[in-house]
Amino acid sequence: MGKKLTQRLVLAKMPDQLGDQIVETHKTFCRVCHAACPLEIKVADRNTVIAVSGDRDDPLFGGYTCIKGRQLGDQHHHPDRVRATLRRAAVGFEAISSSVALDEIARTIARIVGEHGPRAVASYTGTGAFQNSTSVAVTSAWHAGFGSPSMYTSITIDQPAHRAAGLRMGTWEAGWDNFTDANVSLAVGYNPLVSSYGPAGGLQGTNPFVALRQARDRGMKLIVIDPRRTELASAANVWLQVQPGEDTVVLAAMIRHILANKLFDQVFCERHVDGVAELARAVDGYSLDYAANRARVSSNDIAVAAEMFATGPRGSAGTGTGPNMAPHSMLTEHLTLALNVLCGRVRQPGDWFENGSFLVAGGTRCARVIAPSDPTPGAEHRMHGLSGMAGEMLTSRLADEILTPGAGQVRALIVAGGNPVVAFPDQAKTEAALDSLELLVVIDPRMTPTAQRAHYVIAPRLELERADVPHIMDSRFPAPYSNYTPAILDSGDDLLAEWEVFAGIAARNGTQIQLAGGSIPHANGVLDPTVDDDSILDLVYANARLSMQEMRSNRGVIHPQNKVLVVDDDSLDGARFDLAPADVVAELEEVLAEPSAGETFDALQGNPFSFRLVSRRMKHVVNSLGRELPGLARVGTTNPAYMHPDDLVQLGLADGDLVQIESKHGAIVGVAAAADDVKRGVVSMSHSWGGASTGPADVRREGVATNRLVSTEEGFDRITGMAVQSAIPVRVRSVSEVAQ
Repeated sequence: MGKKLTQRLVLAKMPDQLGDQIVETHKTFCRVCHAACPLEIKVADRNTVIAVSGDRDDPLFGGYTCIKGRQLGDQHHHPDRVRATLRRAAVGFEAISSSVALDEIARTIARIVGEHGPRAVASYTGTGAFQNSTSVAVTSAWHAGFGSPSMYTSITIDQPAHRAAGLRMGTWEAGWDNFTDANVSLAVGYNPLVSSYGPAGGLQGTNPFVALRQARDRGMKLIVIDPRRTELASAANVWLQVQPGEDTVVLAAMIRHILANKLFDQVFCERHVDGVAELARAVDGYSLDYAANRARVSSNDIAVAAEMFATGPRGSAGTGTGPNMAPHSMLTEHLTLALNVLCGRVRQPGDWFENGSFLVAGGTRCARVIAPSDPTPGAEHRMHGLSGMAGEMLTSRLADEILTPGAGQVRALIVAGGNPVVAFPDQAKTEAALDSLELLVVIDPRMTPTAQRAHYVIAPRLELERADVPHIMDSRFPAPYSNYTPAILDSGDDLLAEWEVFAGIAARNGTQIQLAGGSIPHANGVLDPTVDDDSILDLVYANARLSMQEMRSNRGVIHPQNKVLVVDDDSLDGARFDLAPADVVAELEEVLAEPSAGETFDALQGNPFSFRLVSRRMKHVVNSLGRELPGLARVGTTNPAYMHPDDLVQLGLADGDLVQIESKHGAIVGVAAAADDVKRGVVSMSHSWGGASTGPADVRREGVATNRLVSTEEGFDRITGMAVQSAIPVRVRSVSEVAQ
């Protein structure tokens, strides 16, 4: 199918000449991360990228892009890129055609389903495949086609509380206040100036430095809760440099202060909210002084932050990866959402959405509560009484589902654009699980530590070789903005997009992939040859309020006349938010019973695990993606263990020394890096680096996998199963000291 892609090349400018080469300039957008930055790509002889730059003509981004997107040429033309389907051989791998591979994979899946049932076949969609705008929808429909609930994604690795807490509390159909006219914004543990993505109502990665400056210029106040002075925290009016894992305590104290001083929106709460009095009683023990002692911040600063947020009058609070990977992640998310609810920070009748939400149905949203419901309404797991999210299961339990014998045991796994060996919590368990599978298929352009364990590695088309829409940012753009890109390059090889893999298996096994616009056509085991990227986009987004034809005609366009309007509630159900579910009240009591950080802070005496390792993002990579590219490797080849300079001195360490970081569950060696933006007693490291747990490793050249410090058996969230992967108690010593 890749050979047909050249028929859809769209030129933004006339070709010019570079020596004997014809150079064409194409407009597209980046899909390395969620931000979807518009790009101009110069292509020589229709297939070689020679330059990448931001599209200065774009009305929303104004030419903004980051270092990752500017390496797309190296990504596509990297000499180590997997360009053929590989099958495990007696020694190493052998190249075969994708058609032969799909034949064999489909037969194995059919056998496993026949012998063990549909649940025995699972898939995992990682960061790389998420950027493909048809991948998740097609994968989900593939599972539905033969009755398997065993779909897993990276969402439940790091931020399942975003979905689950909203379901438990109830949600507002029209959403939180817009960022574009916010008077205040509260960011709990996220940094869109690096991650290029924020929660709904927060700063997004759409030219974020300019957007933040403009917001500050119009008078918006910024509050940041983070143990590190991030780029965002540096711009804050109030920065609460909390002790890792104590976000919950600070948020509870802010709520207590707001309620005690009647700073909340009493009219909104009387009309739409239950549990205000119950929540007030539950947070009564969280005084400003108590929270200040536990979080090691100023009690006055907590009060100022609470009053600043409450008096808004517009703007919302949101969380990111940091608190969502830390202890009490569901409680932290609940209290953050509770701040929005208490202060009535919702779009009201007559308000407009700042984004277009063009890829979903409907041009209006009602100002009403969607009733609280089961936070994890998906299929039941076979352990710990956990259940999956809507439409997917919990990734923290996938290794257990593979290793636990009995009915429902997962025996086949397709990994699309992910690297579980370095991304999943508890590396040793993950490796054992992958090695025990009857079938492991990995769709990836790199021979990652996960791909090296596979029975088949399928070479995918990369972003410049496929058509896409910005599906993730569609509901996050700070304007009613649409974009679309055709394929820019013709790969010329036997490469498959993720949807082609699942559609090919479905065709061979006679199952259906039913999408919004109908099923992907196939007959007699063969996929309809007319199906391509664009026809799949048509099927996936058949119910979109802006048709795909209109999307293709409006590339990089703002539609001021086509906003989503908030209208009055037209229902009679009278649903209300629930701010004090019984499990929230119980968990608040549990947190009060925990030891205070102020009592256990001493990082050099007493408790040997008194440092706290926290997660972080790095500008030049997305999880494990990008480290192999020369332009990004020049920025850094490891995930340093950032520590406060005073901690390094007291530990007898210098910048660049190797250090052992040990938790109760494992140990790693990292490269120490002095960073005065990190709170004392904290080690700040990026996750999803390094390689497998066995074999030679050079931490300076490839980093180290922090998931070796993580257990999925202790301290996981009782609702989402979220393993604690940040704010981990660790011991830090020099490697030479350990050797002695």
